[in-house]
Amino acid sequence: MKTLNWGALTLCTLLSTGLWAATPEAKDQLQSLHTINEQRTKVAQRSQTKIDKVEEERRALLDEYRSVSRMIEELQVYNRQLEVQTEAQQRQITALSESITEATQMKRQVTPLMLEMLATLEQFISLDIPFHLGERQQRLAFIQDAMDNPQVNDAEKFRQLLEAYQIENEYGRKIDSYIDTIEVNGQPINVNVLRVGRIALLAQTKDQQQSWRWDNQLQQWQPLDNDYRKPVRHAIRIARQQAAPDLLMLPVSAPQGAQEAGNE
Repeated sequence: MKTLNWGALTLCTLLSTGLWAATPEAKDQLQSLHTINEQRTKVAQRSQTKIDKVEEERRALLDEYRSVSRMIEELQVYNRQLEVQTEAQQRQITALSESITEATQMKRQVTPLMLEMLATLEQFISLDIPFHLGERQQRLAFIQDAMDNPQVNDAEKFRQLLEAYQIENEYGRKIDSYIDTIEVNGQPINVNVLRVGRIALLAQTKDQQQSWRWDNQLQQWQPLDNDYRKPVRHAIRIARQQAAPDLLMLPVSAPQGAQEAGNE
């Protein structure tokens, strides 16, 4: 911005027209004009400084306004995104609350179911032919302890039950032999026991001189004829993988339904 300096203009006019003379009055006048000129110049400079300062403040405010505007736009976008996420989280919370309610209801139903399964397994083992009784009863006791332990979660309890059922299921499809002590006529006898699934439980002394068959209806060991001495021995060798699989001629118990039909 240009400032009109009338003192300088007047001085220049006087000089150009030759009207100026080096008289005291002229000097005073010149000095006065010079002083006024300096004052006006200072005033103009101060005004210009104020104008420049105002302009800088205006630009700073404009930059701040633009920055705040961008921030507001970004916050609006962010808030919209948060609203979407909040709605999704609310739906998840609702779904989890429903799942918790359903899980609580299922837990109340699962515990009686597991207890019923355990009771059924105990009854099944008590009615089954008596093989590996110590091992099977120990397994039942272990599961019962887990059922009574509040630190064992339901998933682990259920896993143990299913594993026990699976083991019992496998017993019905396999043949095995082991050493055990049976009681015959009140006398304990050390024997080799042969189990063929659940259809036959046989026992034979180590000298192979005596053999028995378990009668599950009578709940006792029944002696076998000497004709079964070699077949039982051969079957024990097969069960112990000491002989190749072969056709076995062994006494087996007929199914209970078939026996009742025959009795009729």
